[in-house]
Amino acid sequence: MKRILVTGGCGFIGSVFIRQELETYPELSIVNLDKLTYAGNLENLADLHGEPRYEFQRGDIADAGFVNELIGKGGFDAVVNFAAESHVDRSLLDSGPFVRTNIVGTQVLLDAARAAAVPRFLQVSTDEVYGSLGPTGLFTEDTPINPNSPYSASKASADLLVKSYNHSFGFPALITRCSNNYGPYQFPEKLIPLFISNALGDQPLPIYGAGTNVRDWIHVTDHCRGIDAVLRRGRLGEVYNLGGHNEKTNLEITYLLLELLDKPHSLIKYVSDRPGHDLRYAIDSTKAETELGWKPRVNFQQGLRETIDWYRGNADWVARIKSGAYLRYYEQQYGKRLHEDQAAHR
Repeated sequence: MKRILVTGGCGFIGSVFIRQELETYPELSIVNLDKLTYAGNLENLADLHGEPRYEFQRGDIADAGFVNELIGKGGFDAVVNFAAESHVDRSLLDSGPFVRTNIVGTQVLLDAARAAAVPRFLQVSTDEVYGSLGPTGLFTEDTPINPNSPYSASKASADLLVKSYNHSFGFPALITRCSNNYGPYQFPEKLIPLFISNALGDQPLPIYGAGTNVRDWIHVTDHCRGIDAVLRRGRLGEVYNLGGHNEKTNLEITYLLLELLDKPHSLIKYVSDRPGHDLRYAIDSTKAETELGWKPRVNFQQGLRETIDWYRGNADWVARIKSGAYLRYYEQQYGKRLHEDQAAHR
């Protein structure tokens, strides 16, 4: 591969993927298409400013005219779709943006990539499409999808669209579904960065219900290595699960963070559970491990320590995110005018 389009590359996982790909493949160039909604932060890739193999395009994946022109003229060897509204709590308040970006946006990308005969299309999805597990068992690629939130329903719908294009048109698509990510640059509304930043400021750590909900945690760099393995070696039309083999209750995560931060348990604040809160997610990654030779490498406790160290050392980044000042910061630092009309980027 010489040239790929990454959508949503200014987000947490997408930005790590872009940096990893450029570091791993010296011959590769990447175009990053991002709308720069609240979780899309150009500062995540500030170190690539001026890099000739990297190009940023501001745009909306649901804008068919813009996407068709970009992909039609792009000469891309692959499209990797990270672009998504991704926070369950926000989807419970307003599902509209999730339907538009996650479903309509995916359909627009599929049509544009199909028209341009792009050789590979990878849809980055989530284990949440499977619904909730009981106390035992694991999600496999054959587990029926059973989404329980507007967010997961929108991602499941996108997955079904991708599979339908592969089945109906022979479109060269793949899907990855991963467990909960953690690591540097994660938007501080998610559990681990929220609790780290709150604890560092001696602010309450709000835990839904009794804190017994279980998630499988994977370091973002392991997830991005898995995406790369699927993109380059995965069998077209297939789904690949990517998990970290780190099942923890939310309360266990909280205790561990407080211990590593040397903060008291009195910071814990139990709050009313969110509607339809899935009990447990756990991923079986056997398919990716046996077919592609991929395995998670980052030890969870070590990865958590390094994540805490990153947030400690980047308090200004967190403050800019929380205040919404990161777009102004980027303009001041790099002279970029991010409020230009989309047409200026075409």
